[in-house]
Amino acid sequence: MWTKPWTFKEGFLIGGGLIFAGLALELSVGPVNWDSFAWPANGIVLVGFLAIIAILFLLRKRAYAFQFVSTYQAAIPALVYAVVLTIIMGLTRQLKDGTWLNNMLSFWPFVLIYVYMAVILGVIILRRLMHLSSWKRDVPFLLNHLGLFVALTTATLGNADMQRVKMIATVGEPEWRALTQQGAVKEMPIAIELKKFIMETYDNGSPKRFASEIQILTKTGKNIETTVDVNKPYEVDGWKIYQYGYDTQMGAESQISILELVSDPWLPLVYAGIYMMLAGAVCMFVIGGRRRA
Repeated sequence: MWTKPWTFKEGFLIGGGLIFAGLALELSVGPVNWDSFAWPANGIVLVGFLAIIAILFLLRKRAYAFQFVSTYQAAIPALVYAVVLTIIMGLTRQLKDGTWLNNMLSFWPFVLIYVYMAVILGVIILRRLMHLSSWKRDVPFLLNHLGLFVALTTATLGNADMQRVKMIATVGEPEWRALTQQGAVKEMPIAIELKKFIMETYDNGSPKRFASEIQILTKTGKNIETTVDVNKPYEVDGWKIYQYGYDTQMGAESQISILELVSDPWLPLVYAGIYMMLAGAVCMFVIGGRRRA
């Protein structure tokens, strides 16, 4: 073992080492504090991360470990660990204030494995870019791998900048304040006034539909009247406004509407990565179809 060339055994040992290192960090410093990575810290981390990947690629011929990172003997074990941890996340209840398996996004072993996956992707992408040969093979490969890299890194680093607050809009009273998930009062860049609460019911009286006719005022001077329905949010100045609740005791006569406002500035980059992967899949399908024809 550890004799060149390294095999899957070394690949699984490296992944296992990262998991043990993550457990040690979890026990010593606690879960990952993503709030400390809010902008501009996450932007600085992203630049530094890209620089590290570039250095690993440039030094691959001087250090065998760096060269090993770009092999499938490293990638497949890392993928296995990532899949297992993701399955565990899907089978356990995830809580924002949970610990260990109940908050996998802040669980050090989970984070380190996904960082390792991103490093492997980055080095493989650079290696492929340096050895382009055929667009029929290279373009789908790069779209799939680069798309996954973009989606993975931006979704992780952008998590710190996502804001989710609740606002109680009242008839005839513009409201600028909202409550964060921690219960703190936050002044918003938009004000919302409830014009009319709408409720439709079934014959037995249970709610069939509820929505809110609202007026939105922004600090940029916008004055918008719109209707927010369940699963049909309205977006303004980077905020998505969702219908969340109402005064259940008043029912259709409710004079308030509880709205959820969500801001995720990194989401377009995540979508860009997903669209790149879809484009890569389409390219593979089209090229494969032409070959069979």
